[in-house]
Amino acid sequence: MNIKINQASSLTHPSPTTTTAMACSSALLRHHPTLLHHTPKPHSPKLCSTPNQLNPHQSLKLSWKQELIKTFPKEKPCTPDPNLLNTDDIIEMDEEKLEEMVDKRCVDNVRMLILDSVNHAKAGHPGMALGMAEVGFYLYRHVMKFNPENPGWFNRDRFVLSAGHGCLLQYVCLHLAGFQSVQIEDLQRLCKLGSRTPGHPENVVTDGIERVAFCLGPLGQGVANAVGLALAEAHLAARFNKPDAVIVDHRTFCIMGDGCAMEGIAHEAASLAAHWKLNKLMLIYDDNQNTIDGGTDLAFSENISARFEALGWNTITVNDIHENIRSFKNALQDAFNETGKPTFIRVKTVIGKLSKKEGTSKAHHGTFDEDDTRHMRARVCWDDREPFHVIPMLYKEMKAKAESGKLLEKKWLSKLNYFQSKYPDEAAQFKLLLSGGMVPGWEYSLPTWSTSDPLDATRGYSEKCLNNLAKLLPGLIGGSADLATSNKAYLHGYEDFQQPKSPWGRNIRYGVREHAMAGISNGMALHGSGLIPFAATFLTFSDYMKNAIRLSALSHAGVIYIMTHDSIGLGEDGPTHQPVEQLAGLRAVPRLLVFRPADGNETAGAYKVAVANRDRPSLIALSRQKVAANIEGTSADAVERGGYIVSDNSGNSLPELILIGTGSELCLCEGSADALRKEGNKVRVVSLVCWRLFDMQLEEYKENALPSCVAKRMSVEAGSPIGWREYVGDRGMVVGVTDFGRSGAYLDTFQEFGFTEENVTKIARSLLNS
Repeated sequence: MNIKINQASSLTHPSPTTTTAMACSSALLRHHPTLLHHTPKPHSPKLCSTPNQLNPHQSLKLSWKQELIKTFPKEKPCTPDPNLLNTDDIIEMDEEKLEEMVDKRCVDNVRMLILDSVNHAKAGHPGMALGMAEVGFYLYRHVMKFNPENPGWFNRDRFVLSAGHGCLLQYVCLHLAGFQSVQIEDLQRLCKLGSRTPGHPENVVTDGIERVAFCLGPLGQGVANAVGLALAEAHLAARFNKPDAVIVDHRTFCIMGDGCAMEGIAHEAASLAAHWKLNKLMLIYDDNQNTIDGGTDLAFSENISARFEALGWNTITVNDIHENIRSFKNALQDAFNETGKPTFIRVKTVIGKLSKKEGTSKAHHGTFDEDDTRHMRARVCWDDREPFHVIPMLYKEMKAKAESGKLLEKKWLSKLNYFQSKYPDEAAQFKLLLSGGMVPGWEYSLPTWSTSDPLDATRGYSEKCLNNLAKLLPGLIGGSADLATSNKAYLHGYEDFQQPKSPWGRNIRYGVREHAMAGISNGMALHGSGLIPFAATFLTFSDYMKNAIRLSALSHAGVIYIMTHDSIGLGEDGPTHQPVEQLAGLRAVPRLLVFRPADGNETAGAYKVAVANRDRPSLIALSRQKVAANIEGTSADAVERGGYIVSDNSGNSLPELILIGTGSELCLCEGSADALRKEGNKVRVVSLVCWRLFDMQLEEYKENALPSCVAKRMSVEAGSPIGWREYVGDRGMVVGVTDFGRSGAYLDTFQEFGFTEENVTKIARSLLNS
């Protein structure tokens, strides 16, 4: 139902003022009362006799009535449902009832496309998709604003499928809604290699899979992503909206399942959403009471609605969506009227609806045998339809919705032009953000250091970089998981994001919620508004965040992860806080850029690369202990190569030994090299600040830095030795940490594990003499 109400609580959006725009909707008839006035009361003989005399709206309505009569013949109903309408009922029904019946028939079609897709692919997850067909269809047909011809329109509503295994429902809805990225042929290639309909949604594969529905599969991640989207909308609305020019105004819809409800990240994110009063966030819970292993009563017995209410959400329950789709509409209307809280809508559904497996965990994934397929098709009178059939009028319904979306975008562009003319300064910054948020020459704001500058930890150099960048990059926004003072990750002078006090603030207080922080950052990064999120904590706590960091890389989300206390060198907090294996695991994540800068120069270089790469995440590992601001030979510009020569006394000849270091251990390499050079040795020192960037260089460059004919190489890093063998070779030495750390002053801990200039020199000397 398209109800035209005020902007703040709009359930749907105004349609074009054409008779074809919102066919079969009572809203259209209210906009055009003459259609009702001039439409004769239909009688059975007249249904097929005068189609040429009807306008497009009346013709479409007639076609739907014919479809419904064919579907529900009086003499042979498809099911023994006493409430089933007969031919006379259909002919005489009013507009509101007709629309409800049309919606039901459209949902039948959605379910049949789901059935055909999994059977054709012989793979997939149809259970949730079948159970939530009413929700998916209603959102795409009647509620969300979008333009399929421009999937990236900024002011569209956002949709996140946290229960990513139900992606087939979204693929079907995208196809019906007119998105070119999902054709019938794509539904027929479900889960196939190289298809645009993979087994779980991927935003980099399928347009319309919300630029932020991301690559979802791990349950609960989408809830945090949705919170990030809603935060971005609230933040930008506070910064740019004017009483006479509201240019940021969209909602975020997220579907979650029982698995999402059990995952901790969803609880963390939901707690923050309520704390931040993100009232334009709608979380729709598919309560089908089943997981893969069986019923949810195996391991899940809490009152989920009570939990969300306790967190501070507006909670609504829909008990009868399969019988009464309007109950979902009413729930959404209540949600849209809420102005101070996010809304949790619990929708009780039947997993695998229509199948003989419905209501059981067996419906979660897999295909349907021939008998069950016949059974399902018969239940919705689909026996005579070919696979992948779409009722022609359904395409027309969705085309009308697409036209409405195009008009909404056109009106928004007109409003944006007005905003630009009246508020040129704010408009310039807004347009800058929409174009990526990168001010020309922003990199020159990064600080530089000299060898005479006082010592500081690389986390301290990072703080200076962040705050300098914030002055030129209007989209830089982020925070820490209750460690802002330790991480040195706070933008001074930019306030905290809080509603209603300061939603324009660019510092985000996440509390002790590392996992949600990463997932929320992914949402902001892919909001499409030029925001550059950073997320900070201790490196060892990256383990809490690992799955979300992985999804950053998979989804091409340019989050900047700031990880301080990067080694056993943090000292007194002991082995629980001293990372060892974390760097190795993070370096293994495809596409993720992991930096471990040695000084102020390399820290600035890491930020330069991280900010410039808006389609991949970066992680900057920073020290707690102090290091030189400018190690002679380091270079901010050289960081983009990943590895480079810091010093070498070999002249035109090859070095006898290559020392390779990162982070605070690079200075140990330099000190050792000096000692060895005094003994007459030719020694080169290489900084390998980012392995992945170095690996991406041309072979000629890599060979120049690490000549293959120089077999005597040694790496020095206060972390796991895993991975270093590739750079030192079979005859090289790896100085690393193979056990957990120790509690003690950092110099004592370093000495305990052999990270001293004397020990490094001793090992290097033995390698030279071997």
